Amino acid sequence: MPDEESLEDVQEMTTADMTVYEAVAALSVKKRPATAAEVAGMTGLPEDDVRRCLDSLAHGGRLVPKGDAYALGAHDWEVEY
Repeated sequence: MPDEESLEDVQEMTTADMTVYEAVAALSVKKRPATAAEVAGMTGLPEDDVRRCLDSLAHGGRLVPKGDAYALGAHDWEVEY
């Protein structure tokens, strides 16, 4: 599990990471996890790039793997879209 400080530093995230994270957050409002294919379709990013971002975000604790999909990790803010 990453330390609290690493989760708070969004400046360490790439533009692609932010784009992928926002797509997962948008699907989270619908109370469901996001697959790489869904995120690729939403963002226009290649699916291989999306998979790398999802894995990186999960490794950093921002996302949580849920089978073949991902959900938001621990956070202390509310998501509204």
